[in-house]
Amino acid sequence: MLRGEHSNGTRMRAVLLLLVLGGLAALLVLAGNPGNMGLCGACFLRDLAGALRLHQGPSIVRPEVPGLVLGALLWSLLARRHVGRSGSHAVVRFLLCAAMAIGAMVFLGCPFRMLQRLGGGDLNAWLALPGFVLGVGLARWFERRGYSLGKTQEVPLAIGLLGPLVLLAPLVAWLAGAGLAGPAFGADEAVGPARAPWLLALGLALLAGGVLSATGFCAISAARSVFGGQRWMLWAALAFVSGYALTALLGGRFDASFAGQPIAHGDWLWNTLALLLVGLCGAFAGGCPVRQLVMAGEGNGDALVGCAGLVLGGALAHSLGLASTPATATAVGGASAAAPVAILVLLLAVLGYAAAMSRRTAAIP
Repeated sequence: MLRGEHSNGTRMRAVLLLLVLGGLAALLVLAGNPGNMGLCGACFLRDLAGALRLHQGPSIVRPEVPGLVLGALLWSLLARRHVGRSGSHAVVRFLLCAAMAIGAMVFLGCPFRMLQRLGGGDLNAWLALPGFVLGVGLARWFERRGYSLGKTQEVPLAIGLLGPLVLLAPLVAWLAGAGLAGPAFGADEAVGPARAPWLLALGLALLAGGVLSATGFCAISAARSVFGGQRWMLWAALAFVSGYALTALLGGRFDASFAGQPIAHGDWLWNTLALLLVGLCGAFAGGCPVRQLVMAGEGNGDALVGCAGLVLGGALAHSLGLASTPATATAVGGASAAAPVAILVLLLAVLGYAAAMSRRTAAIP
């Protein structure tokens, strides 16, 4: 078991595993996933929301979602640390994750896709990266002044298994022929959103879920390490970006530029502020979208609530016209007319809540 140990050798193994994981994410893109989107928790849960007819945007049941969850479940069982846990302000986590998903739809990617965009040479992501780090830094500042999501406690195993059961349901539904809306795992590869072959996607996501559970890696935690703490997380993030970049380069998909990036836009201000919102909400909610999926697989019932918030936030972003438009050869793309208002309102709401919680904690004798 890697997580929980603190030797230099263990940390080095974790960094090497993230290097490999970056390569696997790029491999999914080379196999057919959208550009710089080997793994993206917010995007894939948004796609699931479309398959459930919650919005009229992208609609596909992606095997990476159940793959990440099942990989984390299997690793936690093998490591004998699968314990049902709950109790950390689940409703707040739901709302924070919904806000995080909206920010991700404005930036066009969750923190995990942000790392892949960095590795793929997307200079728009590099330019907006300070917003993400600043968001996590602001959250850390509030935490030092008393903000807390609350602590989970052990609950019956049945509660811990709810997350894997619910998030594995799309896989079971497809295997049973339920026919969820939109193209699914085995559909004609020429129809619907770009995707890797489903068996390959499922298999690589299983490996990714196991690695992320074993290491405890999270893009939010990597940003936290900029301000001190577990520096190996930052090295692991750099290793992931490097592994992705090397594989993309070998596959002819590396492109260091602002223009022509897949599913991206160059609206710097709203890219940056959207990532600030994502970093702030992710830190307050206990993890990025991919981390929420992994924790749900490990038995954290509150993380399942967070995943539900991500589904709702992704659906709202498309239903309310908040999602950005990617730049193409014929269109500039960028944030929608409604997105700036939504980002600013959500930032003020989250910061106001954090300030109120900090004052409340400080007032408790």
